[in-house]
Amino acid sequence: MPYKLLSKSKYLSGLQCPKFLWIQINEPERIPETDPVTQYIFDQGHLVGELAKKVFPGGIDIPADDFMGNIKQTKELLEQRNPLFEAGILAEGIYSRVDILNPSNENSWDIIEVKSTTGVKDVHLDDVSFQKYCCEMLGLKIEKCFLMHINNRYVKEGEIYPEKFFTLEDITGEVEESSNGIQDRIADMLEVISAPICPETTIGKHCSDPYDCPLSECWAFLPEYNIFKLYYGGKKSFDLFSNGIITINEIPDSFKLNDKQRIQQACEISGRPHVDGEGISNFLGTLQYPLYYLDFETIGPAVPLFDGTRPYQAIPFQFSLHVAENDGTRPKHFSFLASGTGDFRPTFLAELKNVLGDTGSIVVYNQGFEEGILKELAIMFPEYDDWITSVRGRLVDLLQPFRQFHYYSPLQKGSASLKNVLPALTGKGYNELDISDGQAASIAFQAVTYGSVSEEERNKVRADLEKYCALDTEGMIWIVERLEGLCE
Repeated sequence: MPYKLLSKSKYLSGLQCPKFLWIQINEPERIPETDPVTQYIFDQGHLVGELAKKVFPGGIDIPADDFMGNIKQTKELLEQRNPLFEAGILAEGIYSRVDILNPSNENSWDIIEVKSTTGVKDVHLDDVSFQKYCCEMLGLKIEKCFLMHINNRYVKEGEIYPEKFFTLEDITGEVEESSNGIQDRIADMLEVISAPICPETTIGKHCSDPYDCPLSECWAFLPEYNIFKLYYGGKKSFDLFSNGIITINEIPDSFKLNDKQRIQQACEISGRPHVDGEGISNFLGTLQYPLYYLDFETIGPAVPLFDGTRPYQAIPFQFSLHVAENDGTRPKHFSFLASGTGDFRPTFLAELKNVLGDTGSIVVYNQGFEEGILKELAIMFPEYDDWITSVRGRLVDLLQPFRQFHYYSPLQKGSASLKNVLPALTGKGYNELDISDGQAASIAFQAVTYGSVSEEERNKVRADLEKYCALDTEGMIWIVERLEGLCE
């Protein structure tokens, strides 16, 4: 058996970046440990994969923890013509595990790749084309190829029905197209991984397409305020980089930037914030006391937990609310954090209605998020429909003065998110917190609510969640106070 195998995952890495492929094989210690968000995505994919096996009740699950044992058992089980899960295929230096290898006709097989996405992506075609090539190199005849992905219209009612939860798409034709030239690509990659020196690759769009590369070292040469921090820079940033421009203040006047990007550049050059007093004043004029500073935290599991919910639907498990009755009064803080494994949405709504008064502005950051949650709650709990409609009519989006660049500080580094605006405007931030962003909050809540952890760990995480969500709403108060100060 060749020492350096080209597996399916390595093949996909090679399509994206030969440097990363070489490092994975030859110097894996350079790759950072999997971060919690990526690990959560992997875990969700595993849950979806296990659910998919139930669609094939006669299937045989081949243990994957023993590499050679998996391959040996696969060869033996192929003779029995049963659906095989995690079949290991090794042939001439290439290797792949097939999610579901399903017998078709008398002597052929179908490949069924299971994905936790809600549709077919180009990378999936490359994925399956490599599996097909491996199988054919081993002498298997592949009849058809399918992608089994999540049906995003599925609504849980009682137990999960796998046949309805998944959509099975025939991608045989697309895989054939994707297979053109695969033999040459594999040969090139086998040369790359066998080379004594790591190939050099310039940063580019491939660094995040189709997946975010975990190697930050490739970007380490860039200064802090580089052109990839340009507000919605996208293609412009790469065009500038290809022309040797590294920092925003180097962008020539002849290069086309929009008004917001020009403001950002002016701030980078001067080192001072941009302040549109009239724009800020007009925004502040929309706020009516009492002010309710509100923030939601949500989970969005691939496999729905509660009746009436869809895959990946955002389900609120926590809110923080700071209430300022009048200008200058000390705000009162209210919060809700779900407990127990049952559907906590009815309690969430009841608690929110109890503390959210009938008049005054409800200040949120990025209104579309909270508004979308409220809309779905109104559908599921129609008894709250009228109240939710009135609440939505009172929402004021604190993101607006920053999205419109009524205020911009170079410390924001091209972002109008709360996590960037708060420290830039107030000098306060999230660095001291153990939970410091929404994704981490969602993952932590699910871990201590549905996982097996000690009571001590559960209590600590819940306390950290309270601190994090409270800072989101208290931070909005500080931001409004600073904006008011800029207009005096």
